[in-house]
Amino acid sequence: MQLQRYIADTIVTCDADNNVYSPGAIDIEDGKIASVGPVSTGMSTDIQTLHIGGLLMPGLVNAHCHTPMTLVRGAGDGLPLGRWLTEAMWPREGKMNEEDAYWGMTLGSAEMFRAGVTSSCEMYLFEEALVEAAKISEARLVMTPGVFKSSYSESRLQKFTDFYDLHHDPEGKITVGIGPHSAYDLGIPACVELAEFARSRDLLFHIHIAETREESSQLESEHGKSIVEILSDNGILEGNVLAAHCVWVNDNDISLLADSNVSVAHCPISNMKLGSGIAPIEKMLEKGLTIGLGTDGPASNDTLDLWEEVKTAALLARVNNLDATLITPSEALGMATRESAKAIGLDRVGSLEAGWEADMIRIDTNYSTFIPSTDLNETLAHLVWSGSNREVTDVWVAGSKVLSEGDLVTIDEERALREVKERAFRLAEV
Repeated sequence: MQLQRYIADTIVTCDADNNVYSPGAIDIEDGKIASVGPVSTGMSTDIQTLHIGGLLMPGLVNAHCHTPMTLVRGAGDGLPLGRWLTEAMWPREGKMNEEDAYWGMTLGSAEMFRAGVTSSCEMYLFEEALVEAAKISEARLVMTPGVFKSSYSESRLQKFTDFYDLHHDPEGKITVGIGPHSAYDLGIPACVELAEFARSRDLLFHIHIAETREESSQLESEHGKSIVEILSDNGILEGNVLAAHCVWVNDNDISLLADSNVSVAHCPISNMKLGSGIAPIEKMLEKGLTIGLGTDGPASNDTLDLWEEVKTAALLARVNNLDATLITPSEALGMATRESAKAIGLDRVGSLEAGWEADMIRIDTNYSTFIPSTDLNETLAHLVWSGSNREVTDVWVAGSKVLSEGDLVTIDEERALREVKERAFRLAEV
């Protein structure tokens, strides 16, 4: 691939130093970033140079999602989590097939691209269909096949092993982990077995933990401990663990999570919609936990627009603690980019740095909500707080365009819309 240089009005790197270059230039070669920095008058002119204006930054990373749930978006609205799952979600999902999941994932990928989301960590069944959809859309995917009590067996584990051997590619766009739904569904012995299996292959172990106050009450009553303590005592938190939600955790739980280097996928809007509670992420950050942001499924959110999580995560932490100094704009952006990538096991994604993957987005800043921008702090504040008029125009994954001037390049959105509409009616039939 020819070396290409993009020159933008502003580049926000989202690296550890939160560098901003205005104007800035970024060189892309073979899908990776060759260099990034301020525009220099002494720059070479013998490469293809594209003046694109606007703002460039890393693509957002959705750290916890069930994207094929686009097929059941809106079902069960107003129900608490337990009833929402058993009365609305699982009956419809039980009718799904591979093709349903493929089109649900495809439509969700289109939605994420339009919001500037270049990577997602998926916990779902029909993993082959999700990988096929991602390969066609060219999205970056961390696939953690869902494991439920109803489907857990030795044959399921063997099928997963074959799936991992076929698709796991750390040098490409598809990586594989494993996604046990929860301890309250699977039980502790199965979670122990799956955690040991994940560690034996150095896999991401992606599990829901403490999403609601009531979900683990039976286990906690049996053991006389919190669910986090139970998991810790049984070695389930060891290894590469991604814990989704972690709403109902106390100070001791947070210390245990930190001691095991567990990463957390924070999904504030889903937690709000289902009335689950507010995760104490400010305490987790104080303990050094890696916090990424996720939308959760599009049926409990009901959108895959991660920008909403960026703003809401920061505002919830501030209002819950009556402290306007918590979660700065740069920290909120970091959680949606480099921290989310780190949480789901992507080492060189989520920041615009030399040698990293060229996953990036262009934002049109020709809107009143981006004016004025006289310094770094204002630029970052506009990105986080002024979301209603944000315009993602272009998206690259590994240096290749998947959204160009607002048009999807790799996805037939019209067909995906038609397929999901038709299939959703079938799933809704009683």
